[in-house]
Amino acid sequence: MMNADCFAFMSSMGWLAWLMPLTFLLLIGLVIASLGKYLFSHTPQGDRS
Repeated sequence: MMNADCFAFMSSMGWLAWLMPLTFLLLIGLVIASLGKYLFSHTPQGDRS
């Protein structure tokens, strides 16, 4: 789909068409951020005595 077609389709659907992709992108960003935080700040479970 071209950009103009996509924007025309989104404007015909109203505010919900703008809210859903933004919410989806926000959720994907949060998942990636939390996964990165878990992977890069995870300390090895060595002996802590």
